[in-house]
Amino acid sequence: MKTLFLCGFMGCGKTTVGMLLARKNGRIFADMDDYIEDYEHRTIAEIFASDGEAHFRALEREAVVRLSGTGYVVATGGGAMVDPVNAEAAWQGGTVVFLDTPFELCYERIKGDKRRPLAASASREELLARYEARRSAYVAAADHIVDGSGSPIEICGLIRELIPE
Repeated sequence: MKTLFLCGFMGCGKTTVGMLLARKNGRIFADMDDYIEDYEHRTIAEIFASDGEAHFRALEREAVVRLSGTGYVVATGGGAMVDPVNAEAAWQGGTVVFLDTPFELCYERIKGDKRRPLAASASREELLARYEARRSAYVAAADHIVDGSGSPIEICGLIRELIPE
């Protein structure tokens, strides 16, 4: 069974939808940020503070390779599928679904979130610029694009229609 990688901007609903989808399809769910934190025995914020974003992105690459082909439902980090190397690794043993969620909805969910180093230190305008810059990469990485503006149950249903088990 192929791994199902959910991608999209911070706050687009990857984790919530991913947990629901895994439960409904009898799969294991993995949040990539939690996976990296468990593997590294430190938080994403600590990784960014001590080793920088480039090191964190290298850890993401390793995680995509390890999770590809497992059959899991994986909520990737917001920047994971921006890297074409990660998209290529995901395609080797999985399917990538982009949750195309409007910026305002993402922003309401992430503003002031201290767990997300890039969100915690950025203004609304900076986050909007990052959202706009990443969107084309998400589209390029995706095997499927799903409207992420609905409820988690609705989004899960759209994905299940696209990718029947």
